[in-house]
Amino acid sequence: MNRKVWKVIPALDVTDMEALHRVVKAVADHPLIYGFKLGFSLGLAFGLPQVSETIRKYSAKPLIYDHQKAATDIPDTGKLFARVMSNAGMDEVILFPQAGPATEKAWIGAIQEAGMKVIVGGIMTHPEYRESEGGYLKDEAVIRMYRLAYEAGVRDFVVPLTKPQATLEIYKQIGMDDRCRFYSPGYGKQGGNPDRFGFIHTHYIIIGRSLLQADQPGRFLDKLQDELVRIES
Repeated sequence: MNRKVWKVIPALDVTDMEALHRVVKAVADHPLIYGFKLGFSLGLAFGLPQVSETIRKYSAKPLIYDHQKAATDIPDTGKLFARVMSNAGMDEVILFPQAGPATEKAWIGAIQEAGMKVIVGGIMTHPEYRESEGGYLKDEAVIRMYRLAYEAGVRDFVVPLTKPQATLEIYKQIGMDDRCRFYSPGYGKQGGNPDRFGFIHTHYIIIGRSLLQADQPGRFLDKLQDELVRIES
């Protein structure tokens, strides 16, 4: 197997443009950075086109939109959502298709047709999410979300750093392999450990508060890079 691919995606969950400028400027050229994840805080406060334009002053790396959570509406709104994402300059879009298979298929297709990468998630980082954890969603329903996406040609998935065993079960049941890429929140404040995901080849670690609150974001990434090298050795 080729050497494992590690990258980092800052989760830009900030509420002011000054913070956005500070973080993106500080880390844009770091070799560990894959792209930037945007959510509702910036999108609703300033509009995604303006946020996209701001980030593009510093970086041409992928812009990833996480609606927290998308694909929870009727199937027909998928094309509208995809058009908004494309017009806003997004490169990749995260879906958590909790509204069922019809919506999942429609939204995946709409985003693919608009020329953007689809990333599908089914498990979240926090406790009491799946039924086996005391949550609302049946474990099998979560697996179906990933399976349908895989069958639709998706090879990019959100899995939490806080739940390595659940991730491994999904990986095996669906027959995923090294062609798949995994986007993982849960590092830092939530206690996720990348050392427990040796079965994943391409792993993008999504980091929010720990990076955003660092006095020197670039130095934070340097230390993380040292940690990842240690894991590999």
